[in-house]
Amino acid sequence: MEARYVSVWFPYLKSEWFVRRHKDLQNQALVLYVRDRGRSMITAVSKEAYAHGISRGMLLADAKAVTHNLHAYEEPEGRFDEVLQHIGEWFIRYSPTIALDPPDGLVIDATGCTHLWGGDDQYLRDITARMNKIGYTVKLCIAGTIGTASAVCRYGMTDQVKNGNELDALSQLPPASLRIDPLVAEKLNKLGLRKINSLFTIQSASLRRRMGVGLLQRLRQALGEEKEFIQPIHVAAPFHERMASMEPILSRTAIEIALHELLVRICDRLCSEQKGARILLFKVFTIDGLQQQVQISTTAPSSNPVYLFKLFELKLATIAPGFGIEVFILDVLQADDLLPAQEKLWINSKGLDDPALAEFLDRITNKLGEEKIARYLPAPHYWPERAIQKADSIQEQPFIPWPSVTVRPLKLLSPPEKIAVTAPIPDYPPMNFRYRNKLHKIIKADGPERMEQEWWIRDGLHRDYYYVEDESGKRYWLFRSGHYDAEKPVQWYLHGFCS
Repeated sequence: MEARYVSVWFPYLKSEWFVRRHKDLQNQALVLYVRDRGRSMITAVSKEAYAHGISRGMLLADAKAVTHNLHAYEEPEGRFDEVLQHIGEWFIRYSPTIALDPPDGLVIDATGCTHLWGGDDQYLRDITARMNKIGYTVKLCIAGTIGTASAVCRYGMTDQVKNGNELDALSQLPPASLRIDPLVAEKLNKLGLRKINSLFTIQSASLRRRMGVGLLQRLRQALGEEKEFIQPIHVAAPFHERMASMEPILSRTAIEIALHELLVRICDRLCSEQKGARILLFKVFTIDGLQQQVQISTTAPSSNPVYLFKLFELKLATIAPGFGIEVFILDVLQADDLLPAQEKLWINSKGLDDPALAEFLDRITNKLGEEKIARYLPAPHYWPERAIQKADSIQEQPFIPWPSVTVRPLKLLSPPEKIAVTAPIPDYPPMNFRYRNKLHKIIKADGPERMEQEWWIRDGLHRDYYYVEDESGKRYWLFRSGHYDAEKPVQWYLHGFCS
């Protein structure tokens, strides 16, 4: 498949962004300026101001001398940092790979995308129409290389360049169109090298020596002789499927049909690679520029589109189509190995490997939230707060067996809370303790159980733990930090509550 890239240029990005927020300035000669060393320098112009000969870099005083109907506003500080980013995110409906081309452009990797709109012509026409409707003037060019698309977009007269025709498209354009250093472009202009085809009359070694390697690199990239890489706004997931609708989708039934189709596609790919989805993200883009998403997770890896659809069904009601949905995207954010399970003869109990158990947990988790249900495994640590770890999946096996301790608190405090204790000496259990301004008289106690600090992790005192029961029958887990010292009071802590 031949590579195709679209260069998107917004010649009046800042001024049109400003006009969208001040409707009374539409069709007016407008400039934005910044103050620099006592002077007002123009940083953005509207289409109407440009028609009067006003351009960026002019002094505001000179621009006012050109026309008396000029509207001048100081550029809002820090307001344009994310404008291009937000527009780029909106463009995700045209391709999964969108890159920023600061300060006023984007690059679209349109490889394999334009046929969804009926070809290059309709693809570019749709982008232009939508941008104009929003309020942005846009200039486009599609070509086989990023360099050619960018050069022709800003300096050429066409919006399409066929693959293999890069040299013809670039030959009459100025070297500055290659996105080279402005000083190099100025130097070439002074030498009379005002068109790209004039560069081919000079040996490469001479150009490299006089102009640096950047010029030759940009030229090779534009001609397709050297690969150019872009940094996408969003890195596509390894398992990614998208569907564009030619007509806005408004009904729940149509949304379900689109989701089911995407699930079938992505599950076919998962099965071919013996993978199962653990986390899936379903995103929709509406025609008014809004994005909505629904995420599900599974306890065990799955590549069953019917089952995954049932999990999504629980959350589809949160999607509001608004004026209509035009793009659907499904990403697998996490996928695990999914190998055929080996059946065991004469054994009916499947335990944690029972698919029915995994499906039950998935329904509960996706209804109530992932934080509501968790599975824990023993961790290779002595310290109580480090002795367990959260399991990633229901199939995960413990690294070590559970310790042979029959009694442990159901709830641990993190971190342990300081308490005031009255205790005999040296290793007798406490007689009472005060917790949150309430005095608890101890009638039963068991201990001590000593736990040493894990010196390979951090230094510290050992702990002597006691199980105690107060006069109301409630049980607690207390510990003393370090040895008893008659001259120096030791600190006691409440670490857990028992059943």
